[in-house]
Amino acid sequence: MQELLTITFVLQTLRITIPYLLPSLGAVYSEKGGVVNIALEGILLSGAFAAAAGTYFTGNVLFGILSGVVAGILISLIHSIITITFKANQIVSGIALNIFAFGITKFFCKILFGSSSNSERIPGLETLNLPFNPFLLICVLILAVTYFMIYKTKFGLRLRAVGENPEAADSLGINVSRIRYIGVLISGALGGLGGAWLAMDQHSFTDGMSAGRGYIALAAMIIGKWNPLGAAAACLLFGLAESFTLQFQDSGIPTQFIQVLPYVLTIIVLAGFIGKANPPAADGIPYVKKD
Repeated sequence: MQELLTITFVLQTLRITIPYLLPSLGAVYSEKGGVVNIALEGILLSGAFAAAAGTYFTGNVLFGILSGVVAGILISLIHSIITITFKANQIVSGIALNIFAFGITKFFCKILFGSSSNSERIPGLETLNLPFNPFLLICVLILAVTYFMIYKTKFGLRLRAVGENPEAADSLGINVSRIRYIGVLISGALGGLGGAWLAMDQHSFTDGMSAGRGYIALAAMIIGKWNPLGAAAACLLFGLAESFTLQFQDSGIPTQFIQVLPYVLTIIVLAGFIGKANPPAADGIPYVKKD
């Protein structure tokens, strides 16, 4: 029984970590290129809604997941146009898109499902008849690919270059805007995939179901010092904290104390052992090409 409980706890922790990990890895791509993507919260929510709607109206889980990814890309494309092409403030753009996502998902939920708070129940990943959770495998693969892409490929070198010194990168013939666009779009795709997981895991869309996970994903990336492996470790820590919270809900201890304690302990540990985190030098700074 104890062994079963341990296995259940581990699987629960990994399941909870997924919607933190995917957008956090996406944030690594975006910020390594010099663009802050606070819109990840709205991207998660939009991806969840699109996945729920796509699955409900087609009956196809894979189409629903793809719909979530596409929704994430579309939101990130808007963010890219606003911040990279028009040089607008990246923080303001991200917050505005989060507000937009909360409003538009509620609006279309009302139109499509007759309720602004939740969708109809949808089939989940169990319809794929796989002996394992495919999202766990996908997360491991994406983590490995992300690390390889950023640190072992020409694209990764260019991405890091435009995030550190876009003027120097431009002087070497690197298209700064194009590289930044790619980074932000990848960020949106991974965030949308994380949103799709939320919808599949809960078998529906619920208003506000992202519940701050996009912001936590950004925090995990910062804690991980803009490194995909560090971000993954921080996401796992947040997942572990949330899993502990669920385990002790019926223990008689005040719920508020249980919910806040893991995060307080996490902050203390990270503040004591992680040290100062330095972002890419040009992170959050629009690049204006000099004639």
